[in-house]
Amino acid sequence: MSENIITARGLRKVFGDFIAVDGIDFDVPGKQVFSLLGPNGAGKTTTIRMLYGFSPKTSGDIRMFGLDIDTRWREIRSRLGVCQQHNTLDPDLSVEENLLIFAGYFRIPQAEAARRAAELLEFFALEGKRRLKNDELSGGMARRLILARALINRPELLILDEPTTGLDPQSRFQLWERLKELKRNGLTILLTTHYMEEAAVLSDDLIIMDHGKVIVHGRPEHLVAEHVGQTVVEIEDPSQEVVEAVKKEGFRFDTTSRRIHLYLNKDQEASANALRERHHVSSWAMRPATLEDVFLCLTGRELRE
Repeated sequence: MSENIITARGLRKVFGDFIAVDGIDFDVPGKQVFSLLGPNGAGKTTTIRMLYGFSPKTSGDIRMFGLDIDTRWREIRSRLGVCQQHNTLDPDLSVEENLLIFAGYFRIPQAEAARRAAELLEFFALEGKRRLKNDELSGGMARRLILARALINRPELLILDEPTTGLDPQSRFQLWERLKELKRNGLTILLTTHYMEEAAVLSDDLIIMDHGKVIVHGRPEHLVAEHVGQTVVEIEDPSQEVVEAVKKEGFRFDTTSRRIHLYLNKDQEASANALRERHHVSSWAMRPATLEDVFLCLTGRELRE
C-alpha cells in the first residue's frame, strides 16, 4: 500500500451561513488517480481549492506529504502542480514563454527550465506550436499547455479541476492517454470531473460528494457492483401495473416522471425478462451498468443550478 499523499480529517469550509464542505475525511494514496465527483455545488472544487491554498479552510486538518498545511505550506506548494478549470495562460506570451516564465516562480535555473519546457512540449505534442500565442491555440492545445505548465516543477502531486471540460472527444482521449502515462511514471493525481466516463477510465479510487458531505467512497467498479449491479433496464412510460410488478419483484429501481430504471444483478435478469413478457412491455432498453448510473442513483436526477 502506498503512503498517503493527502490526509484530510474533519475538513470544513463555511461562507457566511453557507456550509460548502461539511467535515469530510479522505485519504489519497501515492501513485494513484483519486477523483472527487459530485453535482454542481457539492463542494468538490471548494475542497481542492483548500488543498492547493487558494481558499483557507474554516476548520479541520490537512496533511500533504506528511506535512501540516498550516505550518509547512511553502514546502508543500513546491511539490504541487495545479491545473485549474479556466484558461489562465498569459495571452501576451508564446506557448514556450508561458512555460519558461512559470518556471521562474519556482526558481528553476534558466537552462534547466528550457530543458523541461522542451520535454513537456514534446510530451504534449506542442513542439511545433512553441511560438504561437494563446489565442492561436485550439481548446485542446490550450488545455495541454495548461497541464504542461502545471508539470514544469516536476510535482509529486498533480491537482486537476475539470481538466477536459469543453474539449471534443478526440482531445479528451488524448489528454486521458497523457494522464495515464504520468500515473505509470509514478505521479499522484487528484481529479475533479463532471464526466463519469473520465472518472471510470482514470480513477483508482474516488469519492462522490453531495451537499458538502462524502456520500460514498470506493473503486469505480466496486461502486457500480454495489449500488447498481451489472445491468440497467430503462422502461419508458411504464404503466402503474408494471411499476407495482417491479416493486413486488423486489428490484432496486428509481423513477423519473416518464421512466423507471431497474438495477439488476446477473441472477435477476431472467426475472426481469419474464416481467417484460408477462406485462408486454414494449419500451425496454437493457445495457451494462456504469458509474454514471451510480452517480444519478445516489445524487438524484433533478436539474440543479
